[in-house]
Amino acid sequence: MAVPKKKTSKSKRDQRRATWRRKAALEAQKALSLGKSILTGRSTFVYPSKEEEAEDEE
Repeated sequence: MAVPKKKTSKSKRDQRRATWRRKAALEAQKALSLGKSILTGRSTFVYPSKEEEAEDEE
């Protein structure tokens, strides 16, 4: 089993966590923005609804 040779410093650990949190916050912001634009009807990107898929298959 792999074992780290030295203890990771707190600053290195915090740096990794900050990167992860920054990425997560950015993705959450994108998702919220897309949700708001879909609700207001201003979005140019929309997943097809089940009704539209049913019409396409007929």
